[in-house]
Amino acid sequence: MRVIVQRVSKANVTVDDNVTGSIGNGLMLLVGVTHDDTEADARWTADKIANLRIFEDEDDKLNLSVKDKGGSVLSISQFTVYGDCKKGRRPNFMAAAKPDHADHLYEMMNRILRDEHGLTVETGVFGAMMDVELVNHGPVTLIVESKQS
Repeated sequence: MRVIVQRVSKANVTVDDNVTGSIGNGLMLLVGVTHDDTEADARWTADKIANLRIFEDEDDKLNLSVKDKGGSVLSISQFTVYGDCKKGRRPNFMAAAKPDHADHLYEMMNRILRDEHGLTVETGVFGAMMDVELVNHGPVTLIVESKQS
């Protein structure tokens, strides 16, 4: 799995002019799944994100996680994070998993964030055309990958 993690002061996602997810302080995730990702990858990714220390403590050091801060998560499925732009001018999305496989692991990751880490998780709509708005606080943007290439 590959996830673009952005620390935000607010974020929301809209589908067909309806807000499907909205958060204040927390993390905005753009989640991609590839063919050979497994449930173990979904678990590793959820655990990594829930405990990633990218929020400041009282000494302005990045020592706190979204759980420590009581923040929320806005999780958006996005197959384009597996886009390959090395050749030509049109990205190749062959590394992105098929929808059934991707949706299963995406939902599992979100469920682990909610049920095992106690986080509030808002989402978009899998496979839909979405408009995402966010205020990246810091800015802080990281890429989390369950498999290192």
